Amino acid sequence: MLTRAVFPVAGFGTRFLPASKAIPKELIPLVDKPALQYVVEEAVAAGFTTAIFVTAEGKAAIEDHFDRNLRLEAFLAQKGKQELLRMVQELGSLVEVVAVRQKQALGLGHAVLQAASLLASEPFAVLLGDDVIVGENPAIGRLVEVHRQTGASVVAVMEVPGEEISRYGCAAAEPLGNGVFRVHDLVEKPSPEQAPSRWAVIGRYILTPTVLHELRTTPPDPSGEIQLTEGLRRTLKREPVYACTFPGTRYDAGNKGDFLRATVELGLSHPELGRWFKSFLEDLARRHFQV
Repeated sequence: MLTRAVFPVAGFGTRFLPASKAIPKELIPLVDKPALQYVVEEAVAAGFTTAIFVTAEGKAAIEDHFDRNLRLEAFLAQKGKQELLRMVQELGSLVEVVAVRQKQALGLGHAVLQAASLLASEPFAVLLGDDVIVGENPAIGRLVEVHRQTGASVVAVMEVPGEEISRYGCAAAEPLGNGVFRVHDLVEKPSPEQAPSRWAVIGRYILTPTVLHELRTTPPDPSGEIQLTEGLRRTLKREPVYACTFPGTRYDAGNKGDFLRATVELGLSHPELGRWFKSFLEDLARRHFQV
């Protein structure tokens, strides 16, 4: 049964310095919610009940964000701010929170291994906080469907321009229909000339216990990191791995440009701010771009 979701959040967030020097980059807000909250809410919407945060020094605020804050709740109640009180109470009870430390930055595969003792022998999800996927249906829920049909590990994929594939893991995969693929190989950040396809692996995974077993014996790459992609490649020798596309709009919240795009598009759809923000942008375009 799929109930546990792992969130690797131990990175330094160097692409967002200096903003991420004292604040975990995962808590930098997109409009009025931290980027990571969108990802956790996606997992909850798909039925996951336990969030395992793989953290590091200086990341305690992530646990605090998803915990109860009784002093704040008492303050809001005293001031009669019932809507805000309801909001923070719901956030504090959104999911069961467990945290483990990744004491060294040794790669995504190494981060996932830090949660192994909490995963028993059941399949589990991995969701990367940099990939914010917004839609009517949870993206990870599509992977859950494919896992239930196949019993195998599943990775999320999307087609990207050839010149961008070197930023991602890349899947060599056979299409089976309805956005589902049988994976034959995975390559970590290939050059455009060496990429077997333009199907980029996005930060959503359903993994079987076999992947953990293979990660334990996966050697570090030349940079000293244990790559989840390599663990999945080794898994392919023992059992099938599938890939699938997913619903929703994906934003790379670890990229400053895409973070701005997400802020604008989510701002436009915000129930309280959307109409004002749209009017502001239209006026801004008229004044600055003579639209």
